[in-house]
Amino acid sequence: MAEFCKIPVNPDATPEVKKLLEYLVDCAGNCIITGQHTQTKSMEERAYIKEVTGSYPKLVGFEMLSYSPNINFEDASEACLTEVYENEGTMETALALAKKGEIIPAFCFHWFSPIGGSDKAFYTEHTDFDPERVLVEGSPEREAFYQDLSVIAKELRVFKENNLAVLWRPFHETEGTWFWWGSKGGAVAAELYRMMYRYFVEVEKLNHLVWVWSTPTKEAYPGDEYVDVIGWDIYLPEKEATDYRSQYETLRENTTRTKVAALTEVGFNPDVKKLSESRVPWAFYMTWSKEFAMDGEKNTRKELKEMYASEYSVKL
Repeated sequence: MAEFCKIPVNPDATPEVKKLLEYLVDCAGNCIITGQHTQTKSMEERAYIKEVTGSYPKLVGFEMLSYSPNINFEDASEACLTEVYENEGTMETALALAKKGEIIPAFCFHWFSPIGGSDKAFYTEHTDFDPERVLVEGSPEREAFYQDLSVIAKELRVFKENNLAVLWRPFHETEGTWFWWGSKGGAVAAELYRMMYRYFVEVEKLNHLVWVWSTPTKEAYPGDEYVDVIGWDIYLPEKEATDYRSQYETLRENTTRTKVAALTEVGFNPDVKKLSESRVPWAFYMTWSKEFAMDGEKNTRKELKEMYASEYSVKL
């Protein structure tokens, strides 16, 4: 079994971060942590899993999009407003569960562009925000970038004040250009990530974050000194029983051999029987929300029961 780094990239990481990262490394290849992304305060996906399997997922993902400072409410579709309103208060929900010790909290951020944009302005097609301009000293884009980060830092700091570690997964899926942060390529996105890291760690002192990078391309990897966990958001074109071994090898080849890996988003859950036999060292998987979790087709009730009944899976 490969040895992965248990030392957080942040030299001032809290004891809770050190403990969580050690736990993830210890799990990889010995078990897999069950995970589920939730899109609303009611967390219907989590409730559905409990109803079907009798257990809750150990890791729960939460969305920070509604905390974006620059949401254009006047020029937003009904679908956009619904998503924003459904996500309001997710941080409070996450905090309450984490304080009880009932979850490992994981946060992603579909960030509405800091300047301009309309509708779902985290998508490139809905904003003319140029991420490359953030790299220019003194630019309005750079100023807005940091202004937004200061707002998000306040939300994240509450978890530090409660001695809680969180999995922080910004700038995901930069292998494509569908999000504004990936619209100028992976190298630009990686630099945005490094800028965020330095600001959160050196200025805001957010030492309770486990830094997760979920992009599988070489040019996008920020470097081992900025990343605790590598991951890939994988949506297969067709369903198959898989341990995602080939994707694991690709991710390793394109990023690093030293960091623990995770299935940071999946449409189809890994096959727990195959995983228990192959021991491909994914630390956790996280199923995406809504229909991916609950339509009974992408992940059937039978498959969910098998996953949560397996001795190889870690659940609550």
